[in-house]
Amino acid sequence: MQHYEEKKFDIKELKGISSTNIEEHLKLYSGYVKNTNNILDEVEKLSTENPNDHLYAITEMQRRFSFEFNGMRNHEYYFSSLEGGASEISEGDLKFMIEKEWGSFEKWLELFKALAKTRGVGWVNLYYDKTTDRLVNGWVDEQHLGHLNGLSPVLCLDMWEHSFVADYQPSGKGQYIEDFFINLNWKKIEENLAAAR
Repeated sequence: MQHYEEKKFDIKELKGISSTNIEEHLKLYSGYVKNTNNILDEVEKLSTENPNDHLYAITEMQRRFSFEFNGMRNHEYYFSSLEGGASEISEGDLKFMIEKEWGSFEKWLELFKALAKTRGVGWVNLYYDKTTDRLVNGWVDEQHLGHLNGLSPVLCLDMWEHSFVADYQPSGKGQYIEDFFINLNWKKIEENLAAAR
């Protein structure tokens, strides 16, 4: 069975988000990679025997797989967007598409930040819909509930408390969101859009 490999991220000092928090957060990401691979190995092992004898275990592991896999993949988008230092959004395709969809970059950003304040744990994502050549905002509960089928993530913001509570406390959620965008490398987001198209 081919395994997924844990990616390494070169994240410099960030405003507001401590290096200690990033280090601990990366350990959580590492666990998602490990658990994704463990589930695949276990399903393969049980499937080589009589799968019907292990049907419950196999189906429950497959159910859990989406949580672990999306936890791995969501974090890869998140951490890569903080690599290379902060940058401004350029006057390119991404900004043009945002302005076309929402009227202005500022309006989109206001709506995205508001969505990030959704109660509960999860992710707020900016997706690209290849079918309609549009951008779409979406909220994902936990790691895996509510992902929009057929759409490619372009920007993923982790809104689980582990991503900010050590630096901001629960009441500092809004400041964490602001600091995320201060630290964001928009070149990475633009690259994600180009790859999705």
